[in-house]
Amino acid sequence: MVRIITTRKLLTTVFLIKAEPKVLIFVRLIILKNTIVIFMKNIVVTGGSGFIGSHVVDNLISKDFNVIIADQRLERFSERDDVDYTFMDIRDEVQVTECFARADGFIHLAGVLGTQETITKPLPAAMTNILGGLNIFEAANQYDLRGVYIAVGNHWMNNTYSISKTTAERFAQMFNNERNGKIAVVRALNAYGPNQKPAPPWGSSKVRKIIPNFIMPALKNETITIYGDGTQIMDMIYVKDVAEVLVQALINENTSYDKIYEAGSGLRTTVNEIAEEVIKITGTGKIEHVPMRPGEPENSVVIGNPETIKDIYEGELTSLKDGLEITVDYYKNNYL
Repeated sequence: MVRIITTRKLLTTVFLIKAEPKVLIFVRLIILKNTIVIFMKNIVVTGGSGFIGSHVVDNLISKDFNVIIADQRLERFSERDDVDYTFMDIRDEVQVTECFARADGFIHLAGVLGTQETITKPLPAAMTNILGGLNIFEAANQYDLRGVYIAVGNHWMNNTYSISKTTAERFAQMFNNERNGKIAVVRALNAYGPNQKPAPPWGSSKVRKIIPNFIMPALKNETITIYGDGTQIMDMIYVKDVAEVLVQALINENTSYDKIYEAGSGLRTTVNEIAEEVIKITGTGKIEHVPMRPGEPENSVVIGNPETIKDIYEGELTSLKDGLEITVDYYKNNYL
């Protein structure tokens, strides 16, 4: 006999189910904008201390989830006190399985990043991104967990990062199609915003990402370096929008495991236009073009299809101008 007691407080409905004697199961359905989303209490976020991960964690906490950040770097465990930390190397099958025994869902963001940075040494990225991804998917399958895998927008490029991330994407689809997996695949386009570290000489990042490495020299009235002629097309998306798409892919009842979500604006913006907008906002800086770096073809076009996220994401995406203004302020306050 199942006894259900319901209470309503604000936008949350809690169900207390007595399934067996002395066994109480709590299930919460969170209702947002007339959309019922699936409740999971404990969410593991791999890569939760990173750039996108920090915003995903903030988003989950704002929705009243308990967040477990899985990380192999112990020095990060004191960075915030509103989450639980667990030591986990995603390349270690046993550690992943033990971690996921505590989880109700997961968002897998951890990986080895870098385009030109991984060309000469592809093995570490392949081991982490592919083998690590398989460990995540196997553990999720064992415990029948819903989850999200973050893939890349430039999935067709022949560099280590794109190849390894897209290989894991295809494995996620295999788990969904052949083993009843529940892994939502979200291709994040070019995310930018606060918490993204610049590379030297302005910061400690080992990977050179476009926005911090445009904003920092501009703020110092130095030269912005553009690889190639700057006509490459990029789809820029503000990081908090990416975080919301990822979280909705996890919890929304409309989530499909038979499609690829593309977290992008669909707007065609050249690298030159991005640099010019940064200079316009900062009021300083100049542009220099240098040869293309390894792993990135000239005149590339990397664009997402925002139609793919409409069934799980109802909000308006942040405009590039507004997002860059917020991001410039972040670097002013934290790096100057």
